[in-house]
Amino acid sequence: MLRTGELIAVRAVRLIAKKALVVLVIAIGLPGSLMLMASAANAQDPRTVASMATLKDKTTKLGEPRIEGTDVVGSKSVPALYFGSTKMNNNFTLVDEVANEGGPGTVVTLFVKAAVRLEQHELEEYIRVATNVPLPDGTRAVGTVMGSPALDSIKAGYPYFGEVEVHGKAYITRYEPIKNASGQTIGAYFVGYKK
Repeated sequence: MLRTGELIAVRAVRLIAKKALVVLVIAIGLPGSLMLMASAANAQDPRTVASMATLKDKTTKLGEPRIEGTDVVGSKSVPALYFGSTKMNNNFTLVDEVANEGGPGTVVTLFVKAAVRLEQHELEEYIRVATNVPLPDGTRAVGTVMGSPALDSIKAGYPYFGEVEVHGKAYITRYEPIKNASGQTIGAYFVGYKK
């Protein structure tokens, strides 16, 4: 038979266990729910879904994604992104094909993940290595970096869907990680169209 002190202790342990379980459920569920919240970030537009499927199908036919060596893109030295034996850096054939199939205003990019050293800190950037996204002067935006809010999702290994401003223009977009054979994120796919 339990004494009053022991009964109080058992109840206290049970209460602490219940609270710990609630905290654990919140800790696990909160990051996932934040990824789904936010707004347009979870709106999957049919046009971007179709263009992304086309882009991924065409890259899959080329072979496994991988990084090998470095290359100059824009004014930056970045890892060279390959699908099979096809180097994507400064190769616009694929992005132009997908953009043409997507219709007027469609933009397509392949990003590569690059480590950038800033003083004593190493940062992770995603750099456009193949794109038809125009800069204000009309040239291709190769060598430019991915911005938020998509960047946070891609760094976490998740896709991003929603409206994003890219070089001063609003686009309805879809970003997805490019993963190598080991499952590591080495870059990102991007499709969108002008809003």
